[in-house]
Amino acid sequence: MSDTLLNIKGISCAAINASIKNNDALDLSVISLTPGTTTVGVFTQNVFCAAPVVVAKNHLEHSPLALLINSGNANAGTGKQGLENTLKTCELLANELNIKLEQVLPFSTGVIGQQLDLSKFEAGIPKVTSQLSDTKLSQVAKGILTTDLVEKTFSKIFKVGTKTVSISGIAKGSGMIRPDMATMLSFVFTDVIATQEQLQVCLTKATNQSFNRITVDGDTSTNDACTLSATGDSDVNLSDCMDDFQQALDEVTQALAHKIIKDGEGATKFVEVCVKGGVSNDDCLEVAYTVAHSPLVKTALFASDANWGRILAAVGRANIQGLNINDINIHLNAVSIVKAGEPDASYTEAAGSAEMAKEDIVITIDIGQSDISESVWTTDFSYDYVKINAEYRT
Repeated sequence: MSDTLLNIKGISCAAINASIKNNDALDLSVISLTPGTTTVGVFTQNVFCAAPVVVAKNHLEHSPLALLINSGNANAGTGKQGLENTLKTCELLANELNIKLEQVLPFSTGVIGQQLDLSKFEAGIPKVTSQLSDTKLSQVAKGILTTDLVEKTFSKIFKVGTKTVSISGIAKGSGMIRPDMATMLSFVFTDVIATQEQLQVCLTKATNQSFNRITVDGDTSTNDACTLSATGDSDVNLSDCMDDFQQALDEVTQALAHKIIKDGEGATKFVEVCVKGGVSNDDCLEVAYTVAHSPLVKTALFASDANWGRILAAVGRANIQGLNINDINIHLNAVSIVKAGEPDASYTEAAGSAEMAKEDIVITIDIGQSDISESVWTTDFSYDYVKINAEYRT
């Protein structure tokens, strides 16, 4: 595993500043896929999904050969004109690469409700395609960012006999983060040989234990997407390494998901909420998200205030049946703060405050006696979170 991003054979890409953003940052990226590449995706569950999401979903079945990504403008809430503009950008790239319009997958991230300035794409797409290279994936990792402070990349390799399979992923996301999915884009690439059906199963499994287990603020986006493209250049069939591939892909997507949380807007804490003992996985997740989304819990985390009453109260309002306060145990890291629904007799405020002051915190909540357990990852709410989102469009 590595934070050093490996370039995947069969992938060429580049990113430029096309002045879509109001600064000098990279904001227009193209990823060209070698013919024969298999690509699958998962997308936002927000009903009002953006124009590029609608188009990308439709284009997935046409053996995509290119990804077109812009930051600075989400092209969401833009109606019929937004769809027409998206298709026009696909046409511009398709003409440059000599492929079909429906073989382009478009992705956008940024401010909602503004039409794309097509002139930026007309000028930028020829420029970026002229710079395509098999060594520029890290450049694209910068080009897809919006309010992110750092790039999010991760790679993993494993052996199958004498051959090596590589997986590399990039992601963006910092706020408006909550399944299914979050305000995030992620693009994962591998050199394994796979069918679309095989890859979709793998990506769905990986997403459900990574991007669909993170939350900053409980808001979903209109633009979320994650794709997985397999070029086949390793000469290894996925059917010959399914378990190893799934494990490696899970590691890549979870690492990227954790990086999103650690770069959450204004975040000062990386927090895991682990709920155990529920009658179902859904019940455990419901409790975990209720705690993770509680503004009172999140502000207490920011203040390093061991206010266990806020956690207990959040558990109590979770929308599940049969909660019994006598079953509730809560730990901050290794420190027991609530036992059988009451303050643990051994608990001290000093011990709780010491754990809350740490940058990495695990809140473990027992709600019953089963072996079921689910975790989600979240952040605190800081002054900077309010400031960043209050000033987002200014």
